[in-house]
Amino acid sequence: MRYWDASAIVPLAIAEPSSDKARDWFSQDPVVVTWAWTRVELASAVERRARQGQLSRQERRGCLDRFAELARAWDEVVDLHSVRLRALALLARHPLGATDAAQLGAALIVAENDPSSLTFVCLDEQLALAADREGFRVLSA
Repeated sequence: MRYWDASAIVPLAIAEPSSDKARDWFSQDPVVVTWAWTRVELASAVERRARQGQLSRQERRGCLDRFAELARAWDEVVDLHSVRLRALALLARHPLGATDAAQLGAALIVAENDPSSLTFVCLDEQLALAADREGFRVLSA
């Protein structure tokens, strides 16, 4: 089991330079756990690309369907209160945005506050650095 940030899930369904790497990581360990808000982040990534003309209507639908399929199989951290407490502390320690702090806070819950016990999969360099500094094993770009 690995904790997956949205940045690493996006290339599983949207063609990006990091897609092969993300698919390889997923094939090695397809047990995914992530934050409950990840689906919103994924939809945002798809819709932004569709608005920018990078995805056709059919590609947009295919990406959304693929994300829904992935979400049916993954586990989600849904404890808002606990994630929020950890995210607030993380914002004081690292230069993260709110959603990245929440992702890292959710991962801390999964790791039961022992980050070295969990691999954090992330393609956002700033978030990967924060995860590393928190003690996670990090798979990154």
